[in-house]
Amino acid sequence: MSITNRLTELGVILPDAPAPAANYVPFVQVGNIVYVSGQISNGPDGLITGKLGADMSVEDGAAAAKTCAISLLAQLKAACGGDIERLVRVVKLTGFVNSTQEFTDQPRVINGCSDFLVEALGDKGRHARSAVSAPSLPLGVAVEIEGIFEIA
Repeated sequence: MSITNRLTELGVILPDAPAPAANYVPFVQVGNIVYVSGQISNGPDGLITGKLGADMSVEDGAAAAKTCAISLLAQLKAACGGDIERLVRVVKLTGFVNSTQEFTDQPRVINGCSDFLVEALGDKGRHARSAVSAPSLPLGVAVEIEGIFEIA
């Protein structure tokens, strides 16, 4: 099944790729590898803010991470000239979780991104990953995730 068809089946329409908020580019392609800049948690109602371990549950954090996955795919689609089917595989994700010093479930939060990518992409979505804590993130968002992808 095509990636586009699978996303449609999951009820996901990729938005236009978000524009960068500062002096950087949203992605860089080197050969067949695309490096996508960090995508922040942003849903239909705007930024998803909060601090895990204080005012946000792991489940809400995982949902925020899923929105990062959708933005990553939107950027990748833009990098592929609109043809997301060029994706060969997700290589690596680095997830940053806005959390308290005592919070230790960063991997469960970033699972929201990882699980969605595997559900949407199958084996192409399996990847290496890091999940780390941050004392704060831009604009107070709950999650930021950057990705490395292989394309054809």
